[in-house]
Parts: sequence; C-alpha cells; structure tokens
Amino acid sequence: VQLVESGGGSVQAGGSLRLSCAASGYTDSNVCMGWFRQSPGKEREGVAVIHTRSGGTNYADSVEGRFSVSQENARGTVDLQMDSLKPEDSGMYTCAMTEGFCYGYFLKRPSEFPHWGQGTQVTVS
Repeated sequence: VQLVESGGGSVQAGGSLRLSCAASGYTDSNVCMGWFRQSPGKEREGVAVIHTRSGGTNYADSVEGRFSVSQENARGTVDLQMDSLKPEDSGMYTCAMTEGFCYGYFLKRPSEFPHWGQGTQVTVS
C-alpha cells in the first residue's frame, strides 16, 4: 500500500485548503482512511476518518463543522477540505489506512493504522 498526500501550503487565517490522499496497492473497498496532523512538540492528532464502503465519517471536535473528508472516486483520492482555517490548524497532515470499518475512537488511536503517507505541511498564519 502506498499513500501520497498533496495540497498542503500556506494560507491566512480564515482561508481554505484542500488536501488529497492518493492510495494505491490495494483492492479491498472496505478500508478506513484517516487524516492526522502533528505540529512540533505536540502529539499526533486525529482529524477525520472515512469508511470507504459506507462513506461514514468521524471528526475531531476541534475541526467539526470546518473540515470535511470525502472520497473522490473519479480521481481515486480521499480529500480533506479545510475551511475557516486557524493558526492552530497548522501542522504536518498525514493520511493513513487500515482495513475494515472506521470507529470514532480511531481518531485517538493512530496505532490502529498500519499504512501511512509521508505527509504534507499546512501553515496557517
């Protein structure tokens, strides 16, 4: 499994960014895709997860209502639309994958995900 993120960058507070995660090397549609972020000196934080078969999603309280995770089947990506960005949203954003259903507690358990991308940096000033 290979995961490749794109779409990071710098934006002013209140702005928007859209991240994409392209996944390859697997055929099972029953997987859970997650977006995590980490900034210097802080623990990795789960942002959003989506179950690819059902489309079910879960979000961290800190991003609920501002971020939206979706499957873009035409492009074969899982995207994270980030609106109303705040400086505290800055960090390295990484997508991850695990087989099977998504559970809300996965946001607090990055160890549930065996596959990880390299990450893309988001800076909000």
